Order: sequence, then structure tokens, then C-alpha cells
Amino acid sequence: MPDMDAGGFQERFYSSSDGLRLYARDYRPEQPIAAGRLPVICLPGLSRNARDFHPLALLLSGDRTDPRRVIALDARGRGNSAWDENKANYNLAVETGDVIAACAAFGIERAVFIGTSRGGLILHLLAATRPDLLEAVVLNDIGPAIEADGLALIRDYLNSGRKPADWKEAADIAQENHGASFTALAAEDWREMALALYRDVDGRPVADFDPAIAEALRSIDFRQPLPDLWAQFESLSRFPLMLIRGENSPLLSKEIASEMARLHSGLILHTAEGQGHAPLLHLGDIPAAIRAFLATCR
Repeated sequence: MPDMDAGGFQERFYSSSDGLRLYARDYRPEQPIAAGRLPVICLPGLSRNARDFHPLALLLSGDRTDPRRVIALDARGRGNSAWDENKANYNLAVETGDVIAACAAFGIERAVFIGTSRGGLILHLLAATRPDLLEAVVLNDIGPAIEADGLALIRDYLNSGRKPADWKEAADIAQENHGASFTALAAEDWREMALALYRDVDGRPVADFDPAIAEALRSIDFRQPLPDLWAQFESLSRFPLMLIRGENSPLLSKEIASEMARLHSGLILHTAEGQGHAPLLHLGDIPAAIRAFLATCR
């Protein structure tokens, strides 16, 4: 199986405040001109990991005119970070604390943050509790309110119990789950998605997260309104903000995106055509849009 992870970054480990061993990828530009630019810190979605950001991180760290250090984190229980014996710790508050711990461990006083889905929810909390760490924010297909039907879809496919026998089947499962909303993806893109979703265990793909994370979604009562983060979104109003929304996203509606733009007059809204939840950030015109946004940041 080809290795999507080969090259371009340094593997780093650090400790959370409660002593859990957590993992990050550190992409450091070779160009000396990067020294004066703030780094980019990437936070993945609910069951995802730093590998989602690998192609984008290579683009940003290797940019000829605006290279930046990029740090992509594996949240607790995902990727190469340790699983938590206390499953109740898989919550936004604890994971926000883990991001703060990462900044301290890597000497980051301020950064541009990119948050996909759950990573973007964490950025709402970070803006409310540690705004000093934020220079600017990119939210990838997430806002302060989410669609219940979209979350139910995530609950169902994460808990389906289907285990691929090989890497071709892993790519096929990804396409079956997401193909209707990701019409822009080619065969190679589904293969790359599989490499990000699963880890290789003796040649066989295995889901790369603690099953307790998916199991927790079963306890949500979808008959009740989902909690929102509109109060925390107000804290983001002081920062440059870019919102990437998948054209076919079931999780972030056009109405919520429009309300976010109304409340944040400087919000830059970019639609990822032919993509659902959550858009792959290295495809189409998304990298150019992110680079243009970063060019406005320190």
C-alpha cells in the first residue's frame, strides 16, 4: 500500500494536562522568510486525524512566497494520540484544553487556526476562553449550529460496524458513504480518503479512532434541539474569519452560513463545489482561497 504519510513533517508528542500522550505533525518550511510569519494549527473532525491536512500542509509549508509552519494535531483517542480510559473526556472542553497544551508544548503564542467540523467547534471555545492564541480562523464546514439530520448521518455510518477487508474495500466504503455529496472526487481522492480514515494493521485497514467516540453519538436524543454555540461565535467576531462550506453539506446549512455572515461582517465565505461534509481542503480552488486569506494575516 502506498504511504500517504511519507515525508514533509516531523512527528511530535506532548502531554495533555491530565498526562495523556498526544501526537502532532510539524511541517517546518526550509525558507528563512517563514520565520516572521505566524504558524498554522490544524484541528481535525470528530473521528478524523492529522492525515486529513497532509496535502494542504505540504502546500502551505512549501509555498514559495508565503511559507508557514503548519502543525496538525491528533485529538485524544484519534490517530497516533493515546486513547483515554475515561471516555467522558471525549468532549469539547477537554479537547480545547488539549489544544492549549499543544500551543504551550510547541512554544506557540499566537497562530492562525484551521478547524474542520469538531475542530471548528473547539475554535469557538478557544475564542471564548483563550482569544490571545488566535490571530485568524478558518472554519471548515462548521458553525455554531448544526443540522440534526447531518449529525444523524455521521452517527449512522460511524456505527455501522462494517470493517473493510482490504484497502480497495476501504475506498469503496468511503465512496458509498459520501459519494452522493462528494461528486467532485475522483478515484484517487477516495483512495486518499481511505488512507486518512484508516490505519494499517498487518496490511488491513482499521478505523483510526477509539470506538467510544462513535458510540457516544448513540446517546443523542434527536427529538430535542441540539445545543448551539452562538454565544461563543460572538467571540470570533474580533478575528479575521473564513468559512468554507461544502456545496452539498448536510451538516452546515446555507441559512446558518448566511447568519454567520450577518453577525460577522468581515466573514469570507467560500463554497467548495461538488463537496459535502467536510470538504477536502487540498482540492479545487480551496488551497488558493486559503492562501489568499493567509496573505492577509501576520
